[in-house]
Amino acid sequence: MKVAITGATGFVGSRLVERLHYLGHHLLVLTRNVTMAQKTFSSSKFPNVEIVAYTPDSSGWQQAISGCDGVVNLAGEPIADGRWTAERKQEILQSRKVGTQKIVEAITHANPKPQVLVNASAIGYYGTSENAIFDETSAAGSDFLAQVCLDWEAEAQKVVNAEVRLVIIRLGIVLGKGGALDKMVTPFKLFAGGPIGTGKQWFSWIHRDDLVNLIIQALTRPDITGVLNGTAPNPVRMNELSQTMGQVMNRPSWLPVPGIAIEALLGDGAIVVLEGQQVIPKRPLDYSFDYQYPMLTEALKDILGNG
Repeated sequence: MKVAITGATGFVGSRLVERLHYLGHHLLVLTRNVTMAQKTFSSSKFPNVEIVAYTPDSSGWQQAISGCDGVVNLAGEPIADGRWTAERKQEILQSRKVGTQKIVEAITHANPKPQVLVNASAIGYYGTSENAIFDETSAAGSDFLAQVCLDWEAEAQKVVNAEVRLVIIRLGIVLGKGGALDKMVTPFKLFAGGPIGTGKQWFSWIHRDDLVNLIIQALTRPDITGVLNGTAPNPVRMNELSQTMGQVMNRPSWLPVPGIAIEALLGDGAIVVLEGQQVIPKRPLDYSFDYQYPMLTEALKDILGNG
């Protein structure tokens, strides 16, 4: 296949490019930062990767979509990297909404058109709850992140009008070397690890390699359509996450991080770590997706080892 990817230099996208390249696919990396992409995917190591300068409102990149078999849209401003000012909220929303709108327009006008769009969303779609269990049929929440996901997915849905297969993957918290886990590991290395906030909030996670494999299946299996939850089948509460990290790293896990400290850093953005949702990947399981890391302990052992 020839696959165009946005967000290819990110935490998930870079591993997706590596895996697809290893499998023999030709890849079109649509990127805002050509220099970074060239360093990440050097032509000597990635001869089947073509790099194209891309911003949603620029011109020129759209023609490159023609002849691609599939598109994976992972682009979007990071959600938990700072306080949610009014300006920051607008950036979070517009980077997803406008970016997806422009990708769908390019697909619609391509000749020949790609056969499939795999578009990211997030489990923030469901809102937060300590007690509810959410699957792909659950209703949307009513907070800011839920509205972002609703608008994001609404733009992606328009590709169906062009008779292009659509798969939306609502990403949970992706665990791998780097990413969110790096920030959580540091206190444990200093023998000061523990649960964040009350410890009762749900943590719906997925190993990065499982997510990449799920995206690849969505690309290559014509029977997969609609919404998939990109989470492992065994979510945990924050207390269990902390205990498991302590066990895997052979570090104590009793020193809690008060919610007020996270709120001081992130403001409204603290909701990402202080509140959560128990999300079950019903549709990946219905499609018989084979999780390599269905349990948290095995996932963390792979990522963190014994130290």
